[in-house]
Amino acid sequence: MCHTPDSRPPAPPVVGDIDSTGSLELTAADGNVLAAYEAIPVGEPQARVVLLPDIRGLHPYYRALAERFAEAGVHAVAIDYFGRTAGPQLRDDDFVFRPHVDALTPEQVTADVAAAVRHLAPESSHPVYTVGFCLGGSHSWRLAAAGIGLAGSIGFYGRPALVPETADDASAPILALIAGADAATPVEEAVAFVERLRALGRTVEYQVYDGAPHSFFDRSFAEHEAACADAWRRMLAFLHVTGPVTDLDDSTDLADLADRTSR
Repeated sequence: MCHTPDSRPPAPPVVGDIDSTGSLELTAADGNVLAAYEAIPVGEPQARVVLLPDIRGLHPYYRALAERFAEAGVHAVAIDYFGRTAGPQLRDDDFVFRPHVDALTPEQVTADVAAAVRHLAPESSHPVYTVGFCLGGSHSWRLAAAGIGLAGSIGFYGRPALVPETADDASAPILALIAGADAATPVEEAVAFVERLRALGRTVEYQVYDGAPHSFFDRSFAEHEAACADAWRRMLAFLHVTGPVTDLDDSTDLADLADRTSR
């Protein structure tokens, strides 16, 4: 799994106020009722994102991540994948996720993400992006070609082997954030994937974090503070979030960035 039960995301490089947070139930086009968690910033959001978790679904890490995005001025909705097989209720760390992961199909993920997109931007009123991790990273890249109106797709630790060839037709820009010491996916495989898309004329940005392991985007990984801060900067730039986003230079206090939240 991607995170320990007590893991939490690092703080964004710009921290504002959260207007509201709360659990949701969304309904997909196929009738599935899925659990979700929403965080809304004070004022008009600068961007809107659907957060795609790892294999455990709506783990507390992703609820906290939605709040971190809201602090950065982004309206975020984190979704759960397993409403069809486990119901829409929240689950604890004893949840046996593997049978539900094995039963999940790409079409189901697309339907669930589309429901979150409709919630964030009724009648396509605003651009919406996806941000995914591990399993969710793979799906986020795939969804760039799914025709659900995404403005862009961000993926951490995605596995190109899980991304079908239809992603070659990606119409939405992609940002790939690659762990250089990922034991699950060789870095060469991830780089080859994004370079292939580039060669096809797709809009793809990527960054390899040398020495960073799978799931490095975690506030407890002090040795990877610089990678976490850089990943935040790249994501917010990709989302066109403006404001006092910290530029990474020799004067940046990365420890301060990591300590801005105690959640």
